[in-house]
Amino acid sequence: MLLKIGELAELCDVSKRTVDYYTKIGLLQCERSDTNYRFYGKDAIEDIRFIEQCKEMQMTLKQIEQRLLVKKSNQVDTEMISNQVREVMDRMTYLSAELEDIHESVQKLDASTQMKIKKSLSPQTVALIQSLLLYSN
Repeated sequence: MLLKIGELAELCDVSKRTVDYYTKIGLLQCERSDTNYRFYGKDAIEDIRFIEQCKEMQMTLKQIEQRLLVKKSNQVDTEMISNQVREVMDRMTYLSAELEDIHESVQKLDASTQMKIKKSLSPQTVALIQSLLLYSN
């Protein structure tokens, strides 16, 4: 199944311009027709979702490109994996410090306000925060 740029953009909830940009910088691969139309395979849907998820984590396009290479590779590049682990550890250190600051600020609030804040968090967020605090100590 091959998709035109507009179909792919719509399925992934991004603009055609975004798909075009990802293609131009090499994050997405396409096939060209005789009339020079671009067609994308099903894997492009997964790639765009992965790219968008990485962008939400404030990863650079270079980091995203490296992650895509690792994800699609049959061989494991230990140096690349080590770099990814270091990046994640650096982010965890930063987030841990942020959580400590937030925790200190929340402790200064009255009990009712603290409870409202805690109730506004999803169970996944609470679990993630607890895991991060546990892991970073």
